Amino acid sequence: MSDAPTLHQDGVGEPDALERLWTPYRMAYIRGQSKPTDASAEECPFCRAPSLDDDEGLVVHRGELAYVVLNLYPYSAGHLMVCPYRHVAEYVETTDEEAAEMAALTKQAVRVIRSVSGAPGFNIGMNQGAAGGAGIVAHLHQHVVPRWVGDQNFMPIIGRTKTLPELLADTRTLLAEAWSA
Repeated sequence: MSDAPTLHQDGVGEPDALERLWTPYRMAYIRGQSKPTDASAEECPFCRAPSLDDDEGLVVHRGELAYVVLNLYPYSAGHLMVCPYRHVAEYVETTDEEAAEMAALTKQAVRVIRSVSGAPGFNIGMNQGAAGGAGIVAHLHQHVVPRWVGDQNFMPIIGRTKTLPELLADTRTLLAEAWSA
């Protein structure tokens, strides 16, 4: 005998006693919305973000050669990305000056996130190329992901859901204000 819920003719199943955490913003990610299909800068969200105002583009800080932006589909609250303005796909394509500024912005991102959230740990890294796990292959970006002991609980594993405690716009404002302090 199957434990699957019985479906009625009208397509509505019997309640399964599970609560639902709705994350409708994830559908844009699932559908690949705003994800460039080729290497063109015209389609690139990392080229588009700095052309918007900071609130709309979720930009936390602007440097001379690189900028810091909140991840639209974060792994955890406060997940930032450090991106060169220039549309390059790989780290080895950055100039020495771009690489140095990205490193300095990454260090400052850790300081700012820690000051705002008290995050005791971080994952920092770049995924290059489709085989390397890059979601946006055409434009280099370095992830700065705050981590807490026990933050990878059953939700992402069993429920295939991540919980975020505040709106992205609120997180951006909090981090941007702390950055300039």
